[in-house]
Amino acid sequence: MSGFLERWILRRSVQKWTELAERAPKLPAEDLVALNSTAKRLRRRLDKLTVAAETALISDPQGGILRPDQCDWAWRPDPWCAPGGDPGTVGAPSPFKLSEFVTLFHDCAHSEICLRQIRNGSPGAGSGFGNQIYVYRFDGSFLSLVVTLPDAALRRISRNHFFSLRIDMTRENPIEVYVRLNVQHGPNTEQIVRQLEFSDDRGLAEFDLAYSNINEKRVEKIWIDLIFDNPSMNQVTLHDLTLTRAPRADL
Repeated sequence: MSGFLERWILRRSVQKWTELAERAPKLPAEDLVALNSTAKRLRRRLDKLTVAAETALISDPQGGILRPDQCDWAWRPDPWCAPGGDPGTVGAPSPFKLSEFVTLFHDCAHSEICLRQIRNGSPGAGSGFGNQIYVYRFDGSFLSLVVTLPDAALRRISRNHFFSLRIDMTRENPIEVYVRLNVQHGPNTEQIVRQLEFSDDRGLAEFDLAYSNINEKRVEKIWIDLIFDNPSMNQVTLHDLTLTRAPRADL
């Protein structure tokens, strides 16, 4: 009975707010001020409920990651497995943090870049969320998404490891995407650049540390730059983004 009553109360609440919205043009100003204040408080609580519900519906945020043989670390960053604070951003500044480890950078004098997080509704989607980047007029020289790897990716790292970046991405117009792996070791930073190779909408870039000059004992930070070449007048949807680390196969 309590479940039935709760559902009935919720339905009546929705109907009441719908009626108030329709009557708003005819209501006195003092009533509108009070209703507007109440609606804003209600929206904040509803947004918290939406975030909690969407998070609970994702059974395994790190599930479905394609792992190479002997993979010893795998990760899907938060924007692809947890709801963000803002569902959409217009005129994104630089830098703009999507999460603790993911930041958007550009050098536009006037930003016409919009971001939106979407729910992945496909049953076969590995990630719970996707992220869309809309670019209209672009007066800058670069647009990049920087992903800083967590400490777990640095533990016991050696030049025998290789990193793999996999992206599930759709584009409104053809666009080239480059990936740069940055490894800070002591005062030096090693950089390895790859062009993202696509098979249909799935991209892959691999970085073999055997060909680098990193000092394994002094690795302090690793981050990846996802660089979009000539992004003007385009819409890019990153349905999923994952990173893995594995030992290189012995030859």
